[in-house]
Amino acid sequence: MKRYTKGSSAKMAMEYKKNVPSAINKAFLRRRVDAAFISSAVAHKQNFVSLGIIAKREVLSVLVLPSQQTQDDSESATSNRLAKVLHVEGKVIIGDKALRYALAHDDYIDLAALWHEKTQLPFVFALLCYHKEKKHYTKIAKEFTKKEFKIPQYLLKKAAKQTAIPSQEILNYLKLISYKLDTKAYKGLRKFYKMKV
Repeated sequence: MKRYTKGSSAKMAMEYKKNVPSAINKAFLRRRVDAAFISSAVAHKQNFVSLGIIAKREVLSVLVLPSQQTQDDSESATSNRLAKVLHVEGKVIIGDKALRYALAHDDYIDLAALWHEKTQLPFVFALLCYHKEKKHYTKIAKEFTKKEFKIPQYLLKKAAKQTAIPSQEILNYLKLISYKLDTKAYKGLRKFYKMKV
């Protein structure tokens, strides 16, 4: 995303505002940032462009552990709501901790995979939302989805060290994620919004 920001200050701000989904949602809603990837559960009343974080089938980073007591993950409103609309009970875990768990265990429910099994649609976890400068973010979305990106080895090694997840597993995980909000993904998003908890 840094390739499409206007200047160095914007790049620094983008780096500074990295956080878990719930914290990013709050920063955006309080207008502390002009644009961000916002959890789908929060984004439906916001302005957004055709760029998101989308799982076509499985995702491995949004899980429910059915053997544990039902508990939301404080970091993600969307994952918690998804578990409820799918009527899945157990402990919700997301992000790096979920991916590490999935790589070491098999007693979990992948919420994106279950969503696809029930709907035959992708699941949209987040959308690039904005408060202003629609033209700028629309252009970012268009350019971003046209290109295939390769992660430099030094960044991959850094991520592997920070997350305790092997580099190859990170690459495998990224293949499960798409970013263009196409017709099927948008249909899945609309279906999610219509489903009651």
